[in-house]
Amino acid sequence: MDFTKGIATEVRYLLAEIGKLRDERRQLQYEISELMAVRSKFSANGEFQPEWRPPAIEAPPEAPPATEEAPPLPQAKPGWRVVHKRPERKVRTQPKITGPPHPPQPPLPEPPKPEAPAWAQWRPNPLLAPTPMAATPSMPHSPPPRAGLFGPSTPPPK
Repeated sequence: MDFTKGIATEVRYLLAEIGKLRDERRQLQYEISELMAVRSKFSANGEFQPEWRPPAIEAPPEAPPATEEAPPLPQAKPGWRVVHKRPERKVRTQPKITGPPHPPQPPLPEPPKPEAPAWAQWRPNPLLAPTPMAATPSMPHSPPPRAGLFGPSTPPPK
């Protein structure tokens, strides 16, 4: 318990010191800003001018008023637009040509027997029949010959 009390008092001292340092820093920053303000009021030859102001920027001369009136602008189109309804489409008289007739669906499998275990009741989906995969060429035995920029590559040393 004494150790934690000792640490707590040490932390309090450090925080108080940090607060003092922060106040000193703010005071120094304020003094520096005051010194810079005084320095800015001195002229180039070192004389203090308390009523010094930055040079005023002259406003550009006003353009003479236009005597000729501009031609009137064309009237803008109103924002409202009329939307015409599409005419109804006529029904085709000839039926669409369809592809070959669909193959007949396979007969439904017999319902599972309730006394059989769950794994034995499983039946494959007849609509998802496996199809043979197209034969893909396996890895070639040797890489194809490369034609380099300056002809075939040099064989490795023996």
